[in-house]
Amino acid sequence: MRILSKLIITAVLTGAEVTRAQQPNLPITPEEIAQAALEAYEAGASIVHVHARETNGSATQDKEAYRKVMDAVTAKSPVIFQPSTGGATWHTAEERLQPVELNPEMATLSTGTCNFGRDIFSNPQDFYERAARMMLERGVKPEFEVFEAGMIDNALRLVKDGFVKPPLHFNFVLGVPGAMTGTVRNLSFLVDQIPADATWTVSGIGRYETSLAMVAIAMGGHVRVGFEDNIYYYRGELAKSNAQLVARVARIAKEFGREVASPDEAREILGLPARSK
Repeated sequence: MRILSKLIITAVLTGAEVTRAQQPNLPITPEEIAQAALEAYEAGASIVHVHARETNGSATQDKEAYRKVMDAVTAKSPVIFQPSTGGATWHTAEERLQPVELNPEMATLSTGTCNFGRDIFSNPQDFYERAARMMLERGVKPEFEVFEAGMIDNALRLVKDGFVKPPLHFNFVLGVPGAMTGTVRNLSFLVDQIPADATWTVSGIGRYETSLAMVAIAMGGHVRVGFEDNIYYYRGELAKSNAQLVARVARIAKEFGREVASPDEAREILGLPARSK
């Protein structure tokens, strides 16, 4: 019987689209995001994925805004800080890549264009090659954000062309309106397309979050939860915090007999350098 690695839980704390009107407990300021990261870490998260916000709550990709958040988060907890290079659909390529200039341990990298509700999430080849090259030069590990199956092929081409070095890590984002829906069949199909030595996470959007989390735990994958993907705990009941969503996944993993990874264990699983003390 194959022994599964410990479970990496990623907490997606803010997103670019969610508002306080939709989720009153949404963290916005660097201090609020850092506190949410600490609570998520204490609940079992080892990675925090962050979209920075302006003081008025609007999404920003400004490097200095991300610097304030990164400094606040890493001062409070030992989590892996993972900024978004996706930003919001209206951000330019130059804006989207600014957080990589801070040399975080990881950053997201979307390797293809897809529908995103009524918008288009644009990731042409010249953009994702530029992003991959920038991450390689700065020692930032990309997490490939996969919304459609062709994005896997594009990611593997980056490896073949020398823009990315293994070990690879994928995040399958399922349930975004306009892209692949959140079925177990779709998740299984995507997992079968990646190299056997790659690691992967699933992000079930909205109502798909918990069901896909359970499947990923059983399959040996990893799980992403939080307000960016889902603002509810139960149908019609808003979650109290990102930590509440993390704690549910940790509790389910315990029932499955799968231990939750600490940040340092997550670094080892993902092939990241050990955190300097």
